[in-house]
Amino acid sequence: MPEIGLGIGREQGTYQGRIREWLFWYDQDGNKYQTPEEVNAQQQQQLEQTQQQLQELLARLQQQGIDPNLL
Repeated sequence: MPEIGLGIGREQGTYQGRIREWLFWYDQDGNKYQTPEEVNAQQQQQLEQTQQQLQELLARLQQQGIDPNLL
């Protein structure tokens, strides 16, 4: 559908243990739009990375004798 910059494509995938073909939306450059589950998984991964970075930063501050709660 070039008029609106969308396309439909298919890919094989697994859902609830079943392998089958799925239809997905693509933009005009051929990039697949993420499903809500994929967006959620990506956000969860980013959250975990941010939490890990925070823990590392807190540990570094404490190694320097700095109490982050007093800043």
